[in-house]
Amino acid sequence: MPRTFNLADLFEVVAAAVPDRIAFICASQRISFKALDQRANRLGNALRERGIKRGDNVGIQLYNSAEYLETFLACCKIGAAPVNVNYRYKGEELTFLYASLDFRALVYAAEFAPAVSQALQQAPLLGLLLHCGTDSLAAPGLQYEDFLASAATELQDPLRSDQDIYMLCTGGTTGMPKGVMWPHRSLFMAALGGGGIYFRRPPIEAPEELAALVSAAQPLVYLACAPLMHGAAMWATLISLFAGHCVVVNDEHQFDAEHVWDIVERDAVNILSIVGDAMALPMIRALEAHPDRWDLSRVMVFGNGGAMFSPHLQQRLKAMLPQLIINNGMGSSEAGLVGGGDKPVQGEGFICITPRPDLALIDEQRRIVAAPGDFGILARSGNTPVGYYGDAVKTAETFVTIDGRLWVLTGDQARIDANGDIVVLGRGSECINTGGEKVFPEEVEVAARRYAAVRDVLIIGMPDERWGQKVAAVLELQEGEDFSLAEFDRICREHLAAYKLPRAIYLAAKVQRSPAGKADYRWAKEYAAASVSLT
Repeated sequence: MPRTFNLADLFEVVAAAVPDRIAFICASQRISFKALDQRANRLGNALRERGIKRGDNVGIQLYNSAEYLETFLACCKIGAAPVNVNYRYKGEELTFLYASLDFRALVYAAEFAPAVSQALQQAPLLGLLLHCGTDSLAAPGLQYEDFLASAATELQDPLRSDQDIYMLCTGGTTGMPKGVMWPHRSLFMAALGGGGIYFRRPPIEAPEELAALVSAAQPLVYLACAPLMHGAAMWATLISLFAGHCVVVNDEHQFDAEHVWDIVERDAVNILSIVGDAMALPMIRALEAHPDRWDLSRVMVFGNGGAMFSPHLQQRLKAMLPQLIINNGMGSSEAGLVGGGDKPVQGEGFICITPRPDLALIDEQRRIVAAPGDFGILARSGNTPVGYYGDAVKTAETFVTIDGRLWVLTGDQARIDANGDIVVLGRGSECINTGGEKVFPEEVEVAARRYAAVRDVLIIGMPDERWGQKVAAVLELQEGEDFSLAEFDRICREHLAAYKLPRAIYLAAKVQRSPAGKADYRWAKEYAAASVSLT
């Protein structure tokens, strides 16, 4: 049977080439490529026997674990769509997600049983439940290992296609979650580098090419600091697996910088990736506080994506680990990996991307603009999702056709600089308009983090009678640190124009973020509205 660019086919090619290599580590869980493939086959067979078919949506509500990858691959093998579920969701969010995405099956951690049981009442199509873990007496459904026990390890699917759907659930921090529908081939080419990233070559032309590439290459060890349920972490995991590398994940449910460095040393990690300053800063502080605690000589690449990694923090990290190559990239759930680059040397913006035929800026009149100084929303064409599941209105807003070509809008505002490069300014939905001036939160957050007392910060726009909106900061302080408004203002003024300075300051015990470290601006606005500013 000829191979396709279905993610299951791609994984099977690699597993056949390097069956005995360790594919995945999570604490004491260690599983080879062959064993992972066989267990995914068994799960695929068992799901099919229980009525799960091509095109059905299967939710994965798990912490980091081998079961997460097994479920993901099993769905791909039988043409069902794996869907990530944010394990922090409760109540209305879960109810909405189960029902709106038409889940037919759910694989979940037994400790989530109370929230799952409540949400099931509004999900009439959800007929198959599998729970993982030991705390399962009150968990509805079947025990995961028991479900696999009688299934065969060989699986055939003659209908497998690279147009089968993988669904990425997104949007929980700015609204109710929605499912981005990615055909497997489009995802592989747009978000996973087409199999060429680690081999420093263009995308492969046939799935079988991976066998020779992974067999000849040196196996590396990759650590995903964010949880697998986060799209960027899952994509980076797949990139590594398709390169024949070992993927290591954080076995703790909360981000602890010292524990992450323990993992890096224990599992001889070569490459790790984070999500912005919220992860980078505590990791850097841990190194500075314990400079001789860990042997990190094997770490070669420190990647970042999904949020700003401030240049001054990069300098601090390089001072501790001078051998590091730091890679900054950006992407989105709807556009895949857009590109990598550095912060512009002068002016606004957090990343500068070399122009490509599949990238464009689209203005408010739905025109492509390309002259130096032009502004617009960054868009991508070519290998894209097909839309949002069950939401024609949102699909029409994000997926637009111009001159007969489909473009997906990333939501990031950008401009063309004097060299013709694309300078990404920030999320348009969070841009603050104060007296007609535009302020992007990411830039102000970078300046605010220069104050040593600040542990974390989110910048938002709050209503203002005179200016329409004013810049406001929700701050979490370092433990034991006092806050000086005068010192904070002084530091911000050194790096920001006057109109960008925070005019309202709110102190919070903890700045709320997603498990991956992404900003929750909705929470910050609600917190500020219910709190009293220091100014």
